[in-house]
Amino acid sequence: MVGPASFVEEVVVSDAVSEGIRVEVESCFHREESEPGQGYYFFSYKVRISNEGTVTVRLVSRRWLITDGMGNQREVEGLGVVGQQPRLEPGESFEYRSACPLPTSMGSMEGAYQMEKDDGDTFYAQIAPFTLADPLSLN
Repeated sequence: MVGPASFVEEVVVSDAVSEGIRVEVESCFHREESEPGQGYYFFSYKVRISNEGTVTVRLVSRRWLITDGMGNQREVEGLGVVGQQPRLEPGESFEYRSACPLPTSMGSMEGAYQMEKDDGDTFYAQIAPFTLADPLSLN
């Protein structure tokens, strides 16, 4: 995890709503934790999941598609997020932080959370694509 003394550059926001579930993501580049000469660029992201709908839901699983600057892709799937499967009543939100190293100075992430309603129906809350970039690589 990223420590409190980390120097953070550039924040990019992603926002999507699916069946009343809003997913917002902020991503950050951490220069001091990166080693460009070694092909290691460290990014973190903060996710806020808000239930703007009318029914209670539980986050069951996640699926991320991570693309580096050379177009290489990898999928990350698993139960819950950061070891939790939060249950959100209407009006409630859940936030967590995670990280993603890349071999390139630019890339992107997108994905979905599988959500389950109290009646057992499931749906996917989309995570809109967002950029991971070293601001110096953009110049």
